[in-house]
This record gives sequence, structure tokens and C-alpha cells, in this order.
Amino acid sequence: MPTPPDPRKKPTSVKIHVSNGAGVDVTWADGHASHYEFAYLRDECPCATCNDAREKKAFIGEMGSALKSSPALPMFKPKPRAQAATQVGNYAIQISFTDGHSTGIYSYDHLRNICPCAECAKAFRTVAH
Repeated sequence: MPTPPDPRKKPTSVKIHVSNGAGVDVTWADGHASHYEFAYLRDECPCATCNDAREKKAFIGEMGSALKSSPALPMFKPKPRAQAATQVGNYAIQISFTDGHSTGIYSYDHLRNICPCAECAKAFRTVAH
């Protein structure tokens, strides 16, 4: 039997500020308000390509520390901004970024899980083992 959806992960208001670049503001059914910068959302993209890249980076980081190699200097990259955003049904938003990436679909469940506040981190994120 499937678990019923968590009512705390249901938005009552979603505002996407593409034109001024302010990010995304969500007010949740439990009254909590979350603010997401576009650069943060780009880093937390849930698409398969980005998930694979994060896993490879974590693996290389583990191997690098084991090998005691020095990391290459990071190249300057401008902060990604949103070019457009669309609502996907009544469960998600999709954002097209200035770096050309647009395949991530940010479900409201995912957005609540990655809310940058400490309160949500404690309530919704699991510790990876």
C-alpha cells in the first residue's frame, strides 16, 4: 500500500521571479516559507545527468583524498540564472537556465526536501550511509 503524500510538501503559493532573478518563493501548507536562489536550484537539479555528475564528483573527491592529489583550480563560471520557468501539472516546476540546462523537473516534494533552512534539513533530509 503506497504511503500517502506528506501534506507539508504541498505548496499553497509558488512565485517564480525569472525577470528580476530573485529566485523561487514557496509557501507550504504548514505555513513554512522557502526561498530558493536560482544558482542553488541549478546545483540541486534532480535530473539523471546532474545526479550522475554529483555521484562522479563525490567518488572522485573520495579517491582524490585517498591519493592525496591536489585538485585543479576551478575555472570562473558566472552564476546560472533562470531564462524561463513553467509549471508542470500541479506537482512541479521546470526551469531553463542561462547555461543551457533545462531538463530538471523540480517536484514540490523535492523542493521541500532541499529547502535551504536548517528546520527543513532536519525534518526532511536523510543522512546518507
